[in-house]
Amino acid sequence: MIKKTKDERKSGSAGQISTKPNGLDTITDDFITSVRKKIISGNAIRRKLQEYGRVHIDRQLPFICVFRHPPGAKDFGTKKLVMSEASYLIASGEKKLQKGLAKLIKELAEALTGIFGSFLLMEIWESNDDNNDGGLSQGRPTFHLHVPERNTIPKAVTAFQKALLNMQIQKIGADVKIVERAEISPPGLPVLIKSSVAKKMGCHVLGLQIKPIYRDSVSGELRPLVLQSLRRALSRVYKKSFYEFTHNYTTHRPPHYHSLGRRAMVKAVWTADQQLADISSRFDLLLGVTPTNANKAWNEFKRSKFQKTPVLIYRPLPIDPFLLKRRLFDIRIERLEDPALMHLFYDKQMELERMINLLAERGTRNFVYTSLQLYGMMNDELLCSAKDILEHIPPKRDGEGDKSFLDATAFAVQAEEEISYLRMTRPEIKSCVEIRDDIVGLMVSRGNLLIGNEVKIPASRVAAALSHEVGTHILTYLNGQAQRFKHLYIGLPGYEELQEGLSVLSEYLVGGLSGARLRLLAARVMAVNLLLDGASFIEVFQELEGAYHFQRRTAFNITLRIFRGGGFTKDMVYLRGLIKLLDYLKKGGDLDILFVGKFALSHVGLIQELQLRHVLGPPPLRPSYLNNPKARERLGKVQSGFTLLEIIKEE
Repeated sequence: MIKKTKDERKSGSAGQISTKPNGLDTITDDFITSVRKKIISGNAIRRKLQEYGRVHIDRQLPFICVFRHPPGAKDFGTKKLVMSEASYLIASGEKKLQKGLAKLIKELAEALTGIFGSFLLMEIWESNDDNNDGGLSQGRPTFHLHVPERNTIPKAVTAFQKALLNMQIQKIGADVKIVERAEISPPGLPVLIKSSVAKKMGCHVLGLQIKPIYRDSVSGELRPLVLQSLRRALSRVYKKSFYEFTHNYTTHRPPHYHSLGRRAMVKAVWTADQQLADISSRFDLLLGVTPTNANKAWNEFKRSKFQKTPVLIYRPLPIDPFLLKRRLFDIRIERLEDPALMHLFYDKQMELERMINLLAERGTRNFVYTSLQLYGMMNDELLCSAKDILEHIPPKRDGEGDKSFLDATAFAVQAEEEISYLRMTRPEIKSCVEIRDDIVGLMVSRGNLLIGNEVKIPASRVAAALSHEVGTHILTYLNGQAQRFKHLYIGLPGYEELQEGLSVLSEYLVGGLSGARLRLLAARVMAVNLLLDGASFIEVFQELEGAYHFQRRTAFNITLRIFRGGGFTKDMVYLRGLIKLLDYLKKGGDLDILFVGKFALSHVGLIQELQLRHVLGPPPLRPSYLNNPKARERLGKVQSGFTLLEIIKEE
């Protein structure tokens, strides 16, 4: 287990590595001795070196990535290709510094070989061939993998070569060449560890020469998006190669190549995470686009004999959209050293901009287009599924359905009991239940359940509503709060689809997903499609009542939800999310990981990676319904491949 130094404990954030204050370190004998002692004792190291150098080792690992920028030349991007790793060293190629640098590497190698039985030094450099060949320099990733003439780690080299060949940058495959050498070092720079010395130490050396496709070969200008893509791809290549080396040539046994990634995060990660969270906390999108006069609008609509589009009133905006966007784009995401997190934070920045735009465009013709940017386009598969449900599940006949209902107060009592169940695991939970006169139905906002004062919940729907709102929305908010990243409770980009799919699945698992409920979700999809086809409020209402036989109040509520703000397309994600979630579970996807926080199915791999890197932990809270044998039986049916219609038929 890694220990923290005194300076690191003062830095505050868990897992954050501090930099030595008051300037830069020179690689002296005292410095080398200090680094060796820290490595042996299991302490993290993050120190700035002279001439734009840095050493970063966040725990004991049997490898290190090295980059030496050429003497007298400024590096344009290449050093970033090692800065994503858990163990790296960046240094100047100045002649006067090489002796100290070589001694530092030797001491590191000796110390870590003593711990793991073997050690790998992997040095990268860029190709100095700047010919504008119109091919490679236009974007094909090209690598020369330098290996010793006597290759003593063939499995690691093969894994390295295979991972490079599988790489694509902007849909262009890589060229890879193996180069055998007696001694491995960049052109014009001395060898850091001679092969004879390395052999005696149990140390191995590889070199990776990289074509700088991330820089224009004529002007020298950086191509930042290419650099980001190459950085992410190479980080995966390194870890896969290190994993093969570690398993075959050392005593270390990591469970997965992701577990060799960084655990300690630089301050820039937590700063950007906090800043994005602060922006997100300035507004509530759902409250912002939800009318405050929904009940009055229904009464007016009824008085007009369903012929006049109601006037909707909204809460005043709590933000200045333009000032908030300025703050949003002042966030220095480019300073993050972890490419996966950098990509994620950029996506969140873009999503927040769209949310702010949506609020700014409320009541305008542009609102629906921004909504589509946020929630995605309608697709034929989703539309066909919605039509299939409406055709095969008959509407309720008059007189059918519940005779017993819970009003807002009675349902609030039930919801408080469900939240109390969560407090048994986490007593510090502050979530509460509010009955309000400015919303219709149920809504979760920042971990609190809001209940419209005129709500009436059918008795048969109480368990389903509780599992949806408390057992999914509130639970994932609280689990996200328990993680180090605020993104996990705010919501990663595109999280709504999985959230709503998981919520609807929970309704089925507690036995509350009726045919009527599934018809409602399908009708929302049809209503969004009608909206996108140019139908008016009245036309959508009439289609829902006439063609799909919904009661007038239900048809009105669906239509109101779709037309709020100017065309809010979020309601199609419920059915879309459920369909994708069923497919995920049928293919063997893990359900428990989905409760870690609020994220999209596309983020599951990243969540697993961050768990393997010990950046994220398991979800502390589990829904109460998963303790029910009936719920587990229903989950088994889903995992065996039951379709939506089969699920309803079984129920």
